[in-house]
Amino acid sequence: MEKYRNGIPASSFHAVWTKSSKSAANGQCVELAPTEEGTVALRDSKDPEGPALFFTGTEIEAFLDGARKGEFDHLTGN
Repeated sequence: MEKYRNGIPASSFHAVWTKSSKSAANGQCVELAPTEEGTVALRDSKDPEGPALFFTGTEIEAFLDGARKGEFDHLTGN
């Protein structure tokens, strides 16, 4: 049985959160953390008590690959 599920408060489990070094100091970034189950949790740093989403390593790998290739650049407004 899974310990973590999408939408649980990010503050309800212990995690060491990581954000990009490119993130501004104003707290507007996405943070990721490994879980005990081997998934990766994602949260919005503006709402650290808010919901966390959980992804498999394969899902994160696919997302990062697309990000590296610029597949999501149109979403940034730049």
